[in-house]
Amino acid sequence: MANVMEQPQMGLTFEDVWAAIMKTQAQVDRTSAIVERLSKNVGGLNRSLGELIETLIAAKLWEKFDAYPYNFRRAYQRVPLFDETDRIRTDIDILLSNGEYVMAVEVKASLHRKDDIDDHLKRMELILKYTPDQCKGKRLLGAMAGGAVDPDIAAYAHSAGFFVLELTGESVSLVKTPDGFNPRQW
Repeated sequence: MANVMEQPQMGLTFEDVWAAIMKTQAQVDRTSAIVERLSKNVGGLNRSLGELIETLIAAKLWEKFDAYPYNFRRAYQRVPLFDETDRIRTDIDILLSNGEYVMAVEVKASLHRKDDIDDHLKRMELILKYTPDQCKGKRLLGAMAGGAVDPDIAAYAHSAGFFVLELTGESVSLVKTPDGFNPRQW
């Protein structure tokens, strides 16, 4: 009777094992290439959706602040912030401007994370540090905008001193600010 612990002779040569390894590696390479293409496509869709939301929100955005004393009449999109070595540190999705104020608006397809608000707070500090020409000598305000806005995140943004805007059908609406809301000036 054969010992249970003995392995049967499979008759595989080194060349057979090497060929199997190479075949597996080729399959892994093909799968990796497919995953990379899919990632680029999904990233491109996200970028395209974000640009679409940004374009929809930017249209006549300044009119949403007519109830405030800002009188915005200029809007810039994707304003880069350069550091002292001319390296881009970040950009401003939409920058509204008049003679006295500028408002940096960060746009998200969906505004549902506190981190988005925290990131925009950091961006506001970068705007102060690396002030673009459009902002020089003006008072800086901030806003968050989204295709969809979570009410809790809107409240968090308001508590940080940001205005909040949301796409509503074919237009953009300023989310009702809480009583006593005072926009923060940086």
